[in-house]
Amino acid sequence: MITLSTHYAAHITQLQQRTKKVLQRENLEGLVIHSGQEIKVFLDDYSYPFKANPHFKAWLPLTNVTNSWLLVNGEDKPTLIYYQPVDFWHKVNPLPDSYWNDFFDIKILTVASEVEKLLPYDKKGFAYIGEHIEVAKALGFTAINPEPVLNYFHYHRAYKTSYELDCMRQSNKLAVKGHLAAKAAFLAGNSEFDIQQTYLKALEYSENETPYGNIIALNENASILHYMVLEHNKPSDPRAFLIDAGANFHGYAADITRTYAFKQNKFAELIARMDQLQRNAINGLRPGKSYVDLHIETYAEIGQVLQEFDLITVDANTAIEAGIVSTFFPHGLGHHLGLQTHDVGGFMADERGTHISPPEPHTFLRASRVIEANQVFTIEPGLYFIDSLLAKLKNSSQSDMINWQNVEQMRPFGGIRIEDNIIVHQANNENMTRDAGL
Repeated sequence: MITLSTHYAAHITQLQQRTKKVLQRENLEGLVIHSGQEIKVFLDDYSYPFKANPHFKAWLPLTNVTNSWLLVNGEDKPTLIYYQPVDFWHKVNPLPDSYWNDFFDIKILTVASEVEKLLPYDKKGFAYIGEHIEVAKALGFTAINPEPVLNYFHYHRAYKTSYELDCMRQSNKLAVKGHLAAKAAFLAGNSEFDIQQTYLKALEYSENETPYGNIIALNENASILHYMVLEHNKPSDPRAFLIDAGANFHGYAADITRTYAFKQNKFAELIARMDQLQRNAINGLRPGKSYVDLHIETYAEIGQVLQEFDLITVDANTAIEAGIVSTFFPHGLGHHLGLQTHDVGGFMADERGTHISPPEPHTFLRASRVIEANQVFTIEPGLYFIDSLLAKLKNSSQSDMINWQNVEQMRPFGGIRIEDNIIVHQANNENMTRDAGL
């Protein structure tokens, strides 16, 4: 924790500077950032899993504390209103004694509805930042999630502080631990459900503690990009395993994907080629380059892979021009990563929020801005055999461009995705995922 605590002071200073600048620009006195509150299931008395407001957890590593508030103005010591009720129904989270405490003026709130006593009386110059609009209105806020303020913070969220990079290295180490355990469970012939439990146990997580719902897909299920079902039966013929699973550390996400073949065969060779392709894409991730251009270069290399493995009857350039590569690679190369798995700011040209639309036919991209140092990206190219997309292609005028016999041989394996989490430095890239041993 020495590195974290050392870098945390500079992190808070950076957030204070950003806050001061945007408040001056927007003629505001301060921000009141709400951690959030539980949302009840419709017609029931229990709540959905709680996820803290990312603007709240940007300041401090409290990811599971509801009804808490931050008061910041960029100059004074931030005030933390920490919710600690007297409650015999639920376990109460006591105020942690940690490295971050001294950076806040901490006030304890025991009754959530009495927070107004601890907030500024005149809220005219304060903006509410949070999800619960009706709560904000009831408390008297008129400036609620002002777009210029959010745009400013979202743009600058792409640039990670040293503290944030420390947290993301830790989240990658955690996720890799789970991935290695899951791989072993697959090779032992386990079911999707059992592999998921193995992953969670390795991290000592409950299902709700992962940053997103894990994708644990065997065989043909790997062709479903957001496969969320967990089959309980062990496969009689295990062929392939795609795992897209992450971890959290102090609110910062890891997002990692691997694909494995059960046997050494043509599909295993295809995985090895896609791994090489993914490493090539990572090498192309450098300051000053457009993320869109990097995606298009990778898209072209996937066309080459289709030609190398005799999955198409035309050359790679013809396949690219015809657009049939999208049948096999129908998503973007990756996205920004941080406080959220798909972190904000990926389409912003500037701090005013000017939008950069990805070009046709790559409208599914999640990032379009210029790559810069201290940004963190996922690089996750894929190659899939998706029934619905293949059926559409087979019924098109481009059907003769596909070697259907070889494609049919690959369909039982589902598909391939390989994803690492990369810090862009000025002179090199840091692959947090592979550095952690995956």
